[in-house]
Amino acid sequence: MKIIIVGDGKVGYSLAENLSKENHDVTVIDKNPEALRKASEYLDVMCLRGNGVSAKTLIEAGVKEADILIAVTSSDERNMVCCLAGKKLGAAHTIARIRDPEYADDLSILRDELEIDLAINPEQAVAQEIARLLKFPSAIDVEFFARGRVELVEIKATPGMPAINMRLMDVFSRFSPDVLIGAVQRGDDVYIPNGSFVIRENDSLYILGKPASVYNFCRQMGKFNQKIKNIMIVGGGRIAYYLAKTLKYYDMKVKIIEENMDRCLELSELLPEALIIKGDGTDEALLRSENLSDMDAFVSLTGHDEANLLAALLAKQCNVSKVIAKITRISYPLIIKNMGIDSLVDPKVITSNYIVRYVRGLKNIQGNSVENLYRIVGGQAEAIEFTVRTNSMYLNTPLKNLTLADEALVAVIVRNNEVIIPHGDDVIKLGDRIIIITKNRQISDFNEIVLSGGK
Repeated sequence: MKIIIVGDGKVGYSLAENLSKENHDVTVIDKNPEALRKASEYLDVMCLRGNGVSAKTLIEAGVKEADILIAVTSSDERNMVCCLAGKKLGAAHTIARIRDPEYADDLSILRDELEIDLAINPEQAVAQEIARLLKFPSAIDVEFFARGRVELVEIKATPGMPAINMRLMDVFSRFSPDVLIGAVQRGDDVYIPNGSFVIRENDSLYILGKPASVYNFCRQMGKFNQKIKNIMIVGGGRIAYYLAKTLKYYDMKVKIIEENMDRCLELSELLPEALIIKGDGTDEALLRSENLSDMDAFVSLTGHDEANLLAALLAKQCNVSKVIAKITRISYPLIIKNMGIDSLVDPKVITSNYIVRYVRGLKNIQGNSVENLYRIVGGQAEAIEFTVRTNSMYLNTPLKNLTLADEALVAVIVRNNEVIIPHGDDVIKLGDRIIIITKNRQISDFNEIVLSGGK
């Protein structure tokens, strides 16, 4: 597909990197020559210096033949105008990053009037991700498939967990046949495990199943889902605003520490249910005086990665059970995880994954298109949801008779309201939702991993 990306900041670069790896024809537009130099040097993309709102620049970039135009500049208004201009000039689909909370309630109207096919608010998406983690505090990461009927949860194999040193086939027969461990990270290595795989201490396990089944399995593993009631947030930006707004519906009490006085006053008006404190969120004395050790969860959301990590480490020292930190620039998530911080969120990764999922869905819109896509294990594997919309040779054929590509696993089949953890005799039928775990592949259709079998 021919894709034009306007804006080569953190999100734009991440998108260009991911989409070029999937063999799309990518053109990046930006006014900053240094940003374009980096993209030109490290990525297989075309770079064009200019204003993405300019019709002349868009035409030069090939907008008339573009399948998708993605506007991710720092200005919401520029992104919206860019999408409108792109659509008028011939782009088939347009995507805009829109961040301002004032626009959040009007996104449906804006999409219709400006002919934007997809509008994404990164801060709101990050807040939703954090809210999911706070609802399941024993998990490192939580994702949903099949409209909430299937849950993917990442947990750590901590000392004393009963499944340690057991084969997966024995774990499922002894504890729960209704869940599946679809991927395992052990140090720097990633495995798509089979039944004989043995769980070791400190493995990261990616578990799929119905939410109730996943919860029961985690409880059997000693991962108790203690309800979070009191949360401290450091940093009063847009993510903090969206998060506090969401958490009030979960009956959670929120305390926000923000350094800027004007922002404190603004937040106190926008969030009357939250307690707003003016102060430095990395000041140990302030955090302790605000009863950090009594908090059930701590979330650091300042604009500086280093400050977020320092505050998060302090929270862990104070025995806060669930600690989440936002990172945007640091490229060593595994090292940071080993520091003891429970969960990391990266807005550019969440935004990029959301858009890549949409692009893959468009790539094969008539076939078994991508409904959901989540990069897991630090981006080294993917969990992908398809809906089977066309007749194929693999339909109604037992899975044991199909030959799948290496390191690809049919993890879950959802048929109407039934969630099936498949075994060899199970079959895929027309209309099923299927969830696949793959490693080192970019899949846009289930047919891509079926090598042989069927009628």
